[in-house]
Amino acid sequence: MVYDSIGRDTFDVSLECLAPLGLMVLFGASSGGVPPFDLQRLAAGGSLYVTRPTIGTYTARREDLLAGARELFDLVAHKVITIHVNQRYPLREAAQAHMDLEARKTTGSTVLLP
Repeated sequence: MVYDSIGRDTFDVSLECLAPLGLMVLFGASSGGVPPFDLQRLAAGGSLYVTRPTIGTYTARREDLLAGARELFDLVAHKVITIHVNQRYPLREAAQAHMDLEARKTTGSTVLLP
């Protein structure tokens, strides 16, 4: 399995990393959208799968949104998932926080503080 949040710049390498029957989840496009590609590449790679999920599809129904939120917060509470807050900015520095995010100077989560 490969999770790819970059898109255009990493798509080919991500696809090539997969073993037969592998799955690539393309969930972002920070370098731009992936251009059209020949689906025969999936067969040639060994019956590969590619999906492009969107949060809106998974949370379109309110009960699905609430169930997902409950599951996430339960996993965080039980320390199965750790949220790394690597940057904190005072709210008055929100513009700088956005510039740092856009320039890829951040890692993990970024929090604005009042």
